[in-house]
Amino acid sequence: MKKLSKRNILLKEQIKEKSYSVDNGLTLLKTIGNAKFIESVEAHISLNINQKYSDQQLRASLVLPNGTGKMLKIAALVDSDQTSDVLKLGADIAGSEDLIESISNGVLNFDILITSPQYMPKLAKLGRILGPKGLMPSPKSGTVTTNLKDTIREFKQGKLEFRADKAGIVHLSFGKINFSEKQLKENLSAVFHSIEKHKPRGVKGKYFKSLYICPTMGPSINLELNSFKK
Repeated sequence: MKKLSKRNILLKEQIKEKSYSVDNGLTLLKTIGNAKFIESVEAHISLNINQKYSDQQLRASLVLPNGTGKMLKIAALVDSDQTSDVLKLGADIAGSEDLIESISNGVLNFDILITSPQYMPKLAKLGRILGPKGLMPSPKSGTVTTNLKDTIREFKQGKLEFRADKAGIVHLSFGKINFSEKQLKENLSAVFHSIEKHKPRGVKGKYFKSLYICPTMGPSINLELNSFKK
């Protein structure tokens, strides 16, 4: 069992309640997010889904109202004669067969890979490389598109892709600790309602099980799910 640092022990002592409302939880989050760098703030949302079943898969995307606070490095897989245009639109990397070869050699120096539908067959063989890293383009996540201009712009403005892991938990970052409480609440509420909107059709009964937030280097805070409904 990993031993907690003195700092983390002191931070955990500030979490006195079993659960908090969204407002009170974010106020506490701002207090305990006191590392010597600007921490990301994370949400870990446990859902009543079983990823083994096709009708209980969850993968979607949304544009956060206040962005993520992180500049994403975007790669675009396009025709060779489109690369210069795509770079002008804001992509950080653009390529065709050369990008496919680079990925096949394990070079994944980007956060998001965007492409058009016609390129998906060529990416199929790279699923074993891109899949485990969560980088495989998908129509559900908005990374397979016929409108590269708007897609690149949205991701640069704070579009966020999310998916549930094998345990049915969504892990994501929804901002930075130097965001205001209002900005964090707007972002977190957008995440909650987007997950709610994309509820898989195979889910029966209660959908949300729990929702915890935490700074990168701090303990987690349990939020009351019904406080999102108000």
